[in-house]
Amino acid sequence: MIDRSQAFTRLKDVAEAYLTRRKKRHLAKKMKQQAKNPILDWIEAIVWAACVVLVVNQYLFQAYRIPSGSMENTLLIGDMIFVDKLSFGPELLPGVGKLPGFVEPRRGQVIVFENPTYLSKGPAYTIFQQLLYMLTLTLVDIDRDENGQPRVHYLIKRAVGMPGDRLRIERGEVSYRFEGDAEWTPERDYLAAAQRRHKLSRMVDAASYGAIEAAGRADAYAEAGLPVPASIAQTAATGAARYADAYAYDAARVRAIREMYPHDYRFAAQDRRYTEGWYIPAGRIFPMGDNRDNSRDARYFGPVAEKKVLGKALFKYWPPSRAGAIR
Repeated sequence: MIDRSQAFTRLKDVAEAYLTRRKKRHLAKKMKQQAKNPILDWIEAIVWAACVVLVVNQYLFQAYRIPSGSMENTLLIGDMIFVDKLSFGPELLPGVGKLPGFVEPRRGQVIVFENPTYLSKGPAYTIFQQLLYMLTLTLVDIDRDENGQPRVHYLIKRAVGMPGDRLRIERGEVSYRFEGDAEWTPERDYLAAAQRRHKLSRMVDAASYGAIEAAGRADAYAEAGLPVPASIAQTAATGAARYADAYAYDAARVRAIREMYPHDYRFAAQDRRYTEGWYIPAGRIFPMGDNRDNSRDARYFGPVAEKKVLGKALFKYWPPSRAGAIR
């Protein structure tokens, strides 16, 4: 039978042996680190930091630089903002699955979503591209198109139309017909009644729409192989009208074609999209830029699936003079 003193001695020996082995491992690890090339040590630290940032960007918050003027004057080119990725539910991997969020997007929020026209090369490519982009301090971006320009993976716009809405755009101005309403409500009236703080920017004045619509009708005559009436040709010739508001231009072009071919249901269907507006189905959002005449948005690619909405813009942090909440 082992007495207490023997048991204590054996326990002491075991503890000393464990501490000795632990100390040896610690010293070996320390010597290995000292022997490591300082450059490799720095590279390892930078890679680990970049991986941590990738995880934070994917699941929590992401820094985002505004690349265009589509949200002026709410957001300007070069503004740096933070985007909340957690509230709406982050993707498991880029373009793969989506975790449930705490809230759903609301009308008027500035949201970040995947560009509907972006063709993904897979999550592995996206992760590698983002990692390389950060490791090179944004100097190397391998995600480029055939012309060598960076491909636009994400867009930032405002949630304008929500599920159940009818939404119509005439001469650059939006009107709503909310679910259950019989009348259309101009967007500006809605913003005033709801006391929304953001302002809409317009680059095209109302007087320009005569030339824009005349350009659309003139091109419709040309497509049909018919002579363009002199009055239309003269009005359309007053500047680069067809490029000022592409949506209004195409609406006028389609309407003229429908008048020429009233029996063709294809043109009738296209014209109804302009005259009767969009219906926003369940699970979809209609995002638009605050700078309405300089924004490639849902007018051109249609309502966006809520599962493609990746986050909401929180606040601007750069430049310091513009720092503050995004409304």
